[in-house]
Amino acid sequence: MMLTEQKKRLKAGKMMMYLYIISIIMIFAGLTSAYIVRKAEGNWRFFELPIAFWISTFFIVSSSITHQQALNSAKKNQISKISLFLIITLILGIAFAFTQFIGWQQLVKIKVHLVGNPSESFVYILTGMHLIHMIGAIGFLTWATIQSLKFYFHQNNYYALDLCAKFWHFLDFLWVYLFFFLLLIR
Repeated sequence: MMLTEQKKRLKAGKMMMYLYIISIIMIFAGLTSAYIVRKAEGNWRFFELPIAFWISTFFIVSSSITHQQALNSAKKNQISKISLFLIITLILGIAFAFTQFIGWQQLVKIKVHLVGNPSESFVYILTGMHLIHMIGAIGFLTWATIQSLKFYFHQNNYYALDLCAKFWHFLDFLWVYLFFFLLLIR
C-alpha cells in the first residue's frame, strides 16, 4: 500500500473514532440530563452506591495508566514493555467489567432493581451502557495485545495503539464522570 493511501486510511480511522466518541458523549449527555429532569419530579429513592463501583473505579483509572505506559513504550521502541503493559491493562479492564457485575449483585441485595423506582433504573442504565462500550474497548484492546505479542507495534508504527489508548482513556474519563455524577446527584 502506498504511503499516502495508508495516511488517508489512518486519518479516516481517527475521524471515525472521534465521531463515535461524540455520539457516545451525546448519548450520555441525554441520559444524565434525563436523570436530572426525572429526579426533579420526585418519587426518587436514595441508596448508597455499591463498594464494587468504588473498586471498579480504581481498576479503570489504573488501566488508563498502564495503557499509557504501553503507548509510551511503543514511542520509545521498548518492544518488550508494550505487551507487558497491554496485558496488565487487559486484566484491569476485565476486572473493571467483573466488578460492575458484582456491583449489580450488591444492588440487588439491597433491593435496588432495574425495574422499580426511576432512580434505581437509571443506575443500571447508565452503568450498563458504559459497560457495553467497555466490552467493545476490551475487544479492541485484546486485538492490540495480540498484535503486540507479534511485535506489530514499535516507534514507527503505533497509530492503532494510539487510537486504542485514546478510546480507552475516554471511557475511563466517562466512567469517572458517571461515578461521581451518581455519587453526588442523588
